[in-house]
Amino acid sequence: MSMTPLCFGTPAPDFSLPSTLGRAVSLADYKGKADVVLVFYCYDWGSI
Repeated sequence: MSMTPLCFGTPAPDFSLPSTLGRAVSLADYKGKADVVLVFYCYDWGSI
């Protein structure tokens, strides 16, 4: 898997991730429908 840095103001590349219901959700599923905010929590379910 390659990682390409993103620059502010450029469109995000399409990707898919599993939802909490176990189904794949793609960023393209929301194109033109809604704004999308992604938040990634590191160690969200563990103690630090």
